Amino acid sequence: MIEEASGSRIKFDGRWFLNFASYSYLGLIGHPYIDDQALRAVEQHGTGAHGVRLLAGTLHLHRELELALARFLGAEDAIVFSSGYMANVATVGALVGPGDTVIGDVYNHASILDGYRLSGAKVVTYAHNDLADLERALRKAGDGGRLVVTDAVFSMDGDVADLPGILELCERYDAPLMVDEAHSLGVLGDTGRGITEHFGIDPDRVHVKMGTLSKTVPSAGGYVAGSRDLIFALKNNARGWMFSAAATPAQVAAAKAAVEVMAAAPSLTRELRARTTRYRDQLHALGFDTLASETPVVPLICSSADQAVEMARLCQLDGLFVQPIVYPAVPRTLPRLRTIVNLSHTDADLDAAVVTLEKAGRACGLIR
Repeated sequence: MIEEASGSRIKFDGRWFLNFASYSYLGLIGHPYIDDQALRAVEQHGTGAHGVRLLAGTLHLHRELELALARFLGAEDAIVFSSGYMANVATVGALVGPGDTVIGDVYNHASILDGYRLSGAKVVTYAHNDLADLERALRKAGDGGRLVVTDAVFSMDGDVADLPGILELCERYDAPLMVDEAHSLGVLGDTGRGITEHFGIDPDRVHVKMGTLSKTVPSAGGYVAGSRDLIFALKNNARGWMFSAAATPAQVAAAKAAVEVMAAAPSLTRELRARTTRYRDQLHALGFDTLASETPVVPLICSSADQAVEMARLCQLDGLFVQPIVYPAVPRTLPRLRTIVNLSHTDADLDAAVVTLEKAGRACGLIR
């Protein structure tokens, strides 16, 4: 349980640790402009919403955030949910149902999987980032209603979906595509606009652009961006939006301010990429296996779950906060430490983390 936080460091159990488990990719937690806008919203509107969005819960701030997200992502409109989990569950459930087929990467986030189950649609999964297997799944789905869903950045591996190949197959088989950008907003693309910018693809080709407001954006909530028709349909069919209380004024104002900061400072994403590359290269030089990570999520593969737990314990003894990730969160054969780079880390922080990881890796026999 975190007692205090300051930049790249957190305090718990009375000790300060260098935090390598934070999703604040651009280091925007505590940004003065974002904090100020949240405080202003509380002063103007108080701490809570007055109900669900369809009744008394919609403030001007909600629409301003939705339109700011749409502009930033190159979409016609957007809808904001009270959590990222609810955004996925409610959206999948609104778009497919009994008699339809939803097709997804086997590594998709748990919130997407729960959306599958609750929708009542038939579920067909395909092997991770495997285009041949995706085509098999599309053929198996037949000609009924279909929806393909994939994460953009996979949060345990740090790799990126093969969007060009996925889109080519979706368009060939006339299946709409939903992409979860929870870990790619602010991370991918030259200016942080996500996976379509990363690959130089027209955003309109991705029908459903989902993301969260609790990682790069230092607030809480989720969103979906897309066509006006899509957003209208979700506002009238997504039960998790229709029957959930609106996000609070402070949350919405903070999220809108963060989008403004990202739009005004596009170099932040490039700086994050440079720091991550430097850090990952140092780990590779020591012999660590980081899978196919090309994002700030950098896993260190271990030989066993016990080794992953021991690595984390030794790192924490030396003041580096990292978490072991083991089955069922990841395959039994791929236990790991998951380390995450963000812009609150200085070069000295990154170097110190590498020294600690090397020491722990040698003590555990993970590297020689």
